Amino acid sequence: MSDQRFAVIGLGQFGSAIATNLSLRGAEVLAIDNSLEKVENIKDEVSYAVALDATDKKALLSQNIQEMDAVVVAIGENFQGLLLCTFLLMELKVKRIITRAMGSDQRRILEKMGVTEILSPEDEVGGNVAEMLINPDVVMCIQLPDDYEIVEVKAPTQVLGRSLKDISLREKYDLNLVTILRKNEETDKEYHIIGVPTSDTVIKKLDIIALFGLTKNIERFLEINN
Repeated sequence: MSDQRFAVIGLGQFGSAIATNLSLRGAEVLAIDNSLEKVENIKDEVSYAVALDATDKKALLSQNIQEMDAVVVAIGENFQGLLLCTFLLMELKVKRIITRAMGSDQRRILEKMGVTEILSPEDEVGGNVAEMLINPDVVMCIQLPDDYEIVEVKAPTQVLGRSLKDISLREKYDLNLVTILRKNEETDKEYHIIGVPTSDTVIKKLDIIALFGLTKNIERFLEINN
């Protein structure tokens, strides 16, 4: 169970999916939209659901938005509203802001504003975004049937400098390591797949490891080793 607190602003299909998945994972979720109908539709699925204008600073403050662990701005049809909402969240010094961008032009504008976490349409699977919010070290998540998933995750602190044989992923956590993404040592910019790891492969700092297994086992591995 998560004790984290999140707000999701914009309750279209994408925002509602994120809010619902976060709630299912045990997080406290505040769902916000200016449509009372959308708020009514989700109120039984989340901790709190409020109809308000997210471009109104006083309205955001009334919900203690600045105290959230992260806020997802999932406003889809009104880019001007999304920009103003994002600006207000930055002004209120929200710890973590994840904003939706519909296309490269919107992404560039958000990047110019200083937004570092931007969701593109291809990222828009509510469960995947929820996983990355609950576990900030998760880079990518593909959810599979029967509670299995494949995740790319930043190598946890406790496994750095250790071999796969020493870590014992299968024996201790019932997980399989699919591969490792490692930065080019010369450029330090691009990640490359190192192929099929062996038991002697050593995990290095900045590695991203691709794991396959049950969601609960992946979460246990990350909790124990971070």
